[in-house]
Amino acid sequence: MRIVVTGGQGFIGRQVVPAATEQGDDVHVLDLADGCDVRDADSTRAALAGADVVVHLAAKVGVEQGLDDVADYVSHNAVGTSVVLAAAAACGVPRVVLASSMVVYGDGIARCAEHGEVRPAPRRAVDLREGRFEPPCPTCGAALSPMLVGEDVPADPRSGYALTKACQEQLAELWARQSDGSVVALRFHNVYGPGLPRDTPYAGVAAIFRSAVLSGQAPVVTEDGAQRRDLVHVRDVARACVVAAHTDVVAPGTLRAYNVGSGTVRTVLDLATVMSDAAGGPPPVVSGQGRLTDVRHITASSERAARELGWRATEDFAAGVRELLSEPG
Repeated sequence: MRIVVTGGQGFIGRQVVPAATEQGDDVHVLDLADGCDVRDADSTRAALAGADVVVHLAAKVGVEQGLDDVADYVSHNAVGTSVVLAAAAACGVPRVVLASSMVVYGDGIARCAEHGEVRPAPRRAVDLREGRFEPPCPTCGAALSPMLVGEDVPADPRSGYALTKACQEQLAELWARQSDGSVVALRFHNVYGPGLPRDTPYAGVAAIFRSAVLSGQAPVVTEDGAQRRDLVHVRDVARACVVAAHTDVVAPGTLRAYNVGSGTVRTVLDLATVMSDAAGGPPPVVSGQGRLTDVRHITASSERAARELGWRATEDFAAGVRELLSEPG
């Protein structure tokens, strides 16, 4: 099988390429680091000629720092994806594996004692300033109990980055209908592991904590540290991509979404503490400060991927953290 991996030199791509190669696939990489910009229609179409599957990982990742960033996210993620899909249609590629994200769910879903399952109300700057971090019931304002999110929960993006990931899915669904191709949209959770990006304001929480603890500093945890996340190892994510590239369970003309997480809920403070302990450094510092673009809780069930794709995360979390901290800087 000929697989084209966009973003093949990125954090996840560097694990997908060898994983697919080991399966016997003929893997080709399209990456900005090689001067191959997926937004260039001619070079992208040339790269996709003869492909059986496109694993589309190329994207600008991480939550934006402000409104000035949003145009760049739209350019790389929305425009870039539209060019890749147009090339896939022109080349007759029958399947696309799309790197989506759990950020499309916004603050997910939660249960109110009175009103049942609800979408948490949007967070307000005044609440964050005054230390009220838990989003309330949108109907009665009562406290909520976070729930695992399933793939059929409608998207509710609450940042510019999240909007572009949701847009990628919508564009891919349009491509599937018009080209009669199939799309497997993998909604990655918080990915960590070797090669994790560092020293960038757009890095994820694991990367930020890693930089701190390896410098002998205490990791700084935003809000009160009780934010719920699912940390999934990059090798598990790469394996999900390869499984998705080979699956026939998604019917032509359709997009099917799958959550890709470890299945274990951890708080941000839990992660910071594990990393501090593993590095033998000072304990985390809880800042009490937050950003409107950060979601409070987002953890999802990955049972659909287990049931339909035969995929489950298998990497051990503690071993993965030790590996991450032992990686040469």
